[in-house]
Amino acid sequence: MLAAGAGAETYVLCFTDGQAGHFREGAAADADLGKLRRVEMDAASAVLGVTRHEVLNFPDGELASQSFQEMTGIVVEHIRRWQPQVVLTFGGDGGVNLHRDHTMISAVTTAAFHWAGRTEMYPDHVGTGLHSWSAQKLYYASTPFVSVRDRPELTETAATVPWSLTLELGQLAKRKLEAFGKHSSQRGVLERVGEHVTQGMSVERYLLVARRGMASVTADAGMFAGIVEDGD
Repeated sequence: MLAAGAGAETYVLCFTDGQAGHFREGAAADADLGKLRRVEMDAASAVLGVTRHEVLNFPDGELASQSFQEMTGIVVEHIRRWQPQVVLTFGGDGGVNLHRDHTMISAVTTAAFHWAGRTEMYPDHVGTGLHSWSAQKLYYASTPFVSVRDRPELTETAATVPWSLTLELGQLAKRKLEAFGKHSSQRGVLERVGEHVTQGMSVERYLLVARRGMASVTADAGMFAGIVEDGD
């Protein structure tokens, strides 16, 4: 939201449609739940002002058994096509619910961030008109709390991603909560962690994991601080 408000284009890539989810809001068949969650993603993205979002067809809950090389290649392709300056992804912990799919996306996106700028990686993209692209910053989202269904002990014992950057959302927190509400099929999740969501809505924290050049994490003044236009 802050990026969109500043005039930056924003893109979201999601590998699964969540059709294996535990909370289903009346969707009996997996395919029906997947269709519902795609509609919810459309609605939430519109609220947040996302420029473009895309949902792929990888099996929900099974990313750990998929080809790492293939998944990384897909993210590399999107980085080369969308040409972002900043890339955001989950931390290796798996986010608020420590989901294994989230951990896999963290690993895949980290590799893709570094490989997208190297011509020897996925050279077949050249034939499609794409060229290498080096994004300038990579951030992991730092989870504001941990809540794993049926695993309350992890709330205290899970190792999570620390943060180097704090963003105050102010009035935009209301819009963020509105976007959460668009995911009606996950109403049960929101009810279970509702208090945590409300408390953590106004602040977001990120860890700067990589950036172009040599710099200290503690010197990071903002998500777009230090970004330069290519050719400058």
